[in-house]
Amino acid sequence: MDTHHAGHVKTTVDIPEPLYRRAKIRAVEEGTTLKEILLTALTQHLDGASAERSGPRPSRWESRVLTPEYQAAMKAHAYRPQDAAADITSLIAEDRDAR
Repeated sequence: MDTHHAGHVKTTVDIPEPLYRRAKIRAVEEGTTLKEILLTALTQHLDGASAERSGPRPSRWESRVLTPEYQAAMKAHAYRPQDAAADITSLIAEDRDAR
């Protein structure tokens, strides 16, 4: 087994030529390699995504976008089986958020 590459994966990625040129130029400017530019960018992207997710996420109910037709139906209580019952769409959203 080749221990030089243990814990590493080789892959091939198609990069648009203009982006490749920009990355290669940046690598030369910074005195580093294209590989280091790509690894740094990927790490920063993934770390940033993790940081964004670690904060409080709005519920599906809070982050939904309603069409005007749906808003009108909700105001008319079309999704309540009885006047005193909770809106069925909010119950479904709460169930999804709990998963």
